Amino acid sequence: MNVLITGANRGIGLALTQAMAARGDSVLAAARRDGPSGASIEPLTLDVTDEASLAALTQTLEDRALDLLVCNAGALIGRGGLEDPAYTHDAFAQVLAVNVTGVFMTVRACLPALRRAQVPAKIAIISSGMGSTARASGNAYLYRASKAAATNLAACMADELRGEGIAVAAYHPGWVRTDMGGASASVAPDASAAGLIQRFDALSLASTGCFETFEGQTLPF
Repeated sequence: MNVLITGANRGIGLALTQAMAARGDSVLAAARRDGPSGASIEPLTLDVTDEASLAALTQTLEDRALDLLVCNAGALIGRGGLEDPAYTHDAFAQVLAVNVTGVFMTVRACLPALRRAQVPAKIAIISSGMGSTARASGNAYLYRASKAAATNLAACMADELRGEGIAVAAYHPGWVRTDMGGASASVAPDASAAGLIQRFDALSLASTGCFETFEGQTLPF
């Protein structure tokens, strides 16, 4: 399977890259810098917030077919309530540019390659249970809002692309021990990646538009 993973240089993205390459998938490991390389892993410089970088991605994929796109690149600023001083106009612009606009633009840049897949192609958007409106909480406002929007993008894309045979879903990777999740998080990156890969493999047009945890539990939007 030909796979492209954004945010592939650390955390969940790196764990996904290594696990998928280890089982024989060909992985384009996209990151702004220091992307991983190795057997079955091709590093790719990509900034999902930069138009020129996304245009270069489309050119890179011009003669390729892509079976799976994993939109994993993410940003988090501010963990507090309404009065958290971290929530500035610039902070909103930065996080939404990566977590929402970046997802949309990456999918659009990869769409021609996804359409060239020999089997039904798939798009996996790494969201978060914190993006579930039904599970709202008065903290991490910016991150929660961005992940709610990313999950909504997945649902909308699933509706539009179903007729082309492309399945789309949003996934909660768990509270993972990464730079973003922190050292006290309950899930190891490798465990999250293993569960997510099972979800990617199971995704089909019958389940397109779903919002699931890495363990396969359905989440409310």
